[in-house]
Amino acid sequence: MKRREFIALVAGAMLEWPFASIAQEAGRIYRFGILAPVPDVPDGPEALRRIHELRRRGFIEGRNFTIYHRDFGLRFDMIPQYVDELVKARVDVIEASGRVAIRAAQQATKTIPIIGIADDMVGEGLVDSLARPSGNTTGVSIFATELDGKRQEILIDAVPGLRRMAALADSGATPDAKLYALQEAAHASNIELSIHRVARGEEIEAAIDMARASGATALNVLASPMLFANGQRIMDRVSMLRLPAIYQFAEMAEAGGFAAYGPRVAAILEITTRQAVMLVRGTKVVDVPVEQPTRFELVVNLKTANALGVTVPPALLARADKVIE
Repeated sequence: MKRREFIALVAGAMLEWPFASIAQEAGRIYRFGILAPVPDVPDGPEALRRIHELRRRGFIEGRNFTIYHRDFGLRFDMIPQYVDELVKARVDVIEASGRVAIRAAQQATKTIPIIGIADDMVGEGLVDSLARPSGNTTGVSIFATELDGKRQEILIDAVPGLRRMAALADSGATPDAKLYALQEAAHASNIELSIHRVARGEEIEAAIDMARASGATALNVLASPMLFANGQRIMDRVSMLRLPAIYQFAEMAEAGGFAAYGPRVAAILEITTRQAVMLVRGTKVVDVPVEQPTRFELVVNLKTANALGVTVPPALLARADKVIE
């Protein structure tokens, strides 16, 4: 299906099911289960955005809905237990972030609707179709690994005179073919790219140290739920080593990263919240298309750049959607 046709289908679906006109069952408490790599901070921007979106659609926490949040963070081994807890809590829908979490939810239940957030929902075999997903899973496909190459191009433009760079890769998220393609693209720009794979958060500092020791003067942090969960750990290390790094979500540059290119976490949560409301109100999974973010932002943090001693070219700053000064 062509991208234009898919967007038209999603837009049509949004018009076909007007949320405000569909009433919840009187007296019922709806249960939203969330399985995520980051904790749910009550006053954090992500939690507040989700609560706002639910309230806008008639759901008020403590009155007619409750959220069961399980963050696995650095403990991927805890995912099966957390999924089991959500199933036993009889949640009405499960939102799961990342391939591992989605797979665990799919194995645990064939009846509870699952909203997955993954790099490539079809390519990773999590759904069979974007437009009409079968089974009990729909969600958001962010195509993050495809954006890894774009982030590499941006980083090359952002760091003048770059000759050696590195990529920090989650060994369980980025296929070897994608890593090879990144190396080939760097080589075409006369730049040497070293790949540093990690399987656990505890390996991150050593991998970044190795990247720096190899002569890399910039780091591409590839898309991965595990690396996202360890965002602050990565930022602290690259700051200590004075190593400019680019990240997958716009908010990560706002949080202190050198640069970021990709969708906003808030935009993804807006989609999944809308999908969750549709599902708890009785819409069948097959009628809830897997969506994609439609806006990708380039954010450059000049405060961080100055601290690192990097002079970002004016041409790149002119392309940025947001420059933090």
